[in-house]
Amino acid sequence: MSTPAPRSRVLALSGGVGGAKLALGLARVLERDALDVVVNTGDDFRHLGLAISPDVDTLLYTLAGLADPVRGWGRCDETWHFMAALERLGGDTWFALGDADLALHVERSRRLAAGETPSAVTADFARRLGIDARIAPMSDDPVRTRVRSDDGWLDFQDYFVRRQCAPVLRELAYEGAGQARASSLLLDPAHDTALRAVVLCPSNPWLSIDPMLALPGVRAALAACPAPVVAVSPLVAGRAVKGPTAKLMRELGLAVDHASIARHYAGLVDALVVDAHEPGLDAGPGPRIVVAPTLMESLADRERLARTVLEAADRLPRKPHRSPAAGAAREARA
Repeated sequence: MSTPAPRSRVLALSGGVGGAKLALGLARVLERDALDVVVNTGDDFRHLGLAISPDVDTLLYTLAGLADPVRGWGRCDETWHFMAALERLGGDTWFALGDADLALHVERSRRLAAGETPSAVTADFARRLGIDARIAPMSDDPVRTRVRSDDGWLDFQDYFVRRQCAPVLRELAYEGAGQARASSLLLDPAHDTALRAVVLCPSNPWLSIDPMLALPGVRAALAACPAPVVAVSPLVAGRAVKGPTAKLMRELGLAVDHASIARHYAGLVDALVVDAHEPGLDAGPGPRIVVAPTLMESLADRERLARTVLEAADRLPRKPHRSPAAGAAREARA
């Protein structure tokens, strides 16, 4: 009787700088080609006639060793002659594009206009940058995160970059999500017996993870997945390391604590990795709480957290296979 192949593949859902950092840690501690990463594209937009995909690009640069360690976005050793020349001509400079970064946006835009899909373009960029992990946008169809604020509805980058998250946030919408087709990597977990774990990276749950969960069939596929689903809280010491997570939570009427993150992921994740224990966090139903350092300031930190997440997943029991259709029916009733 043959021995079953070990379960080694890991699927990570990522967005923003925090997601890319953990994805890098996972890529370094796993076997080559064992990591799949699906990336939020709700932040995508067109600027200066170019197709910009911020979360995808952050992940590509991070896994390729090209990310700027200070800004947290864009490329290291970047120059800014294009932006200086654009400003002198009176151009729109609120969204900065570095000279080397510009090449990626120009080539993506050219290939999309020629009929290639975002998935194909992203996979080829990853190959050319020497990345072993398989990277896919959450959908090849457009989904756009929009923010309802006291100033009305805003496109996400207008809210996030141009206005620096200053308007008070009242509501979020993921336009096009209901009609978009999810990446097969997001739907495969329901049937993938070789999957070791699904990891929700320490990305903003509402801005980076929820756009993916809003795609048809994704929640049901994760609910039916026999592999453990482990999330990492984006909060450290009661605040977000980077980005507007804490501000967003307060403006949505939520306490800025791990308990709010646990409630948000209730019924979806089996374990939640948090940076510090909070009294009462383990009380009642919900994901298993794993307390471990989650601040990723160095490469060693990223690898350590990746191992913690994988060890947490390995300690959880495998779940019985459930039909994604049944999960979808439960989701619709909810």
